[in-house]
Amino acid sequence: MFGHVVDGYDVPVINEREARAAAGILLVVGLVSFLNAFLIHDFTFTNIFVTFFMIDFAIRVLLSPDYAPSMIMGRFFVRNQKPEFVGASQKRFAWSIGLALSVVMFVIIIVLELMTPIKIAICILCLMLLFSESAFGVCLGCKIFNWLNRENKYCPGGVCEIQARDKTTYISTIQAIIAVVAVAIFSFFVYNSYSLNEADNVPATMKCQTGKCGAGM
Repeated sequence: MFGHVVDGYDVPVINEREARAAAGILLVVGLVSFLNAFLIHDFTFTNIFVTFFMIDFAIRVLLSPDYAPSMIMGRFFVRNQKPEFVGASQKRFAWSIGLALSVVMFVIIIVLELMTPIKIAICILCLMLLFSESAFGVCLGCKIFNWLNRENKYCPGGVCEIQARDKTTYISTIQAIIAVVAVAIFSFFVYNSYSLNEADNVPATMKCQTGKCGAGM
């Protein structure tokens, strides 16, 4: 049986806190491997991560999440927190999507060693899915499962049981404008800084502060 039988729940469940912690761990390692490949073109770490990612999700889906390394580490970090149980079936569906993506990445990067934008797109998609779950508690794969199964229960965040949103969760027009303006300003400065460095042929590296760099630097 996939998941755990817990009193008060009529279907097998998974601790969402463990899943989110595991997603955060994979996100950090995956982001480091992606930046390492993108910036210095060294794919050694990426090959290791893709292999680990595929094996980890294969264990989750085909065996049990209790034996997946990332889930074990996630359980360790949240072991003193109150469990937040969600339906095991929707998590398994979401992890199956992750497994499928990882298999495609494994074939493209390691087996065929192809240089194609597809692998970058899949990598970014995986990072987005991990970020969505770890940062916001939004399991996009679970949402797809919910759309396919209208009678689903115990969704992450309790969204299946919530009939009406609390007023404190609404975003006003002013709040939306503030958020959009903040993102626009941030994007402008990032783009402007990058454009200036490209125009001047100056590498975007950190500069030494007075008295804080070694001799000859």
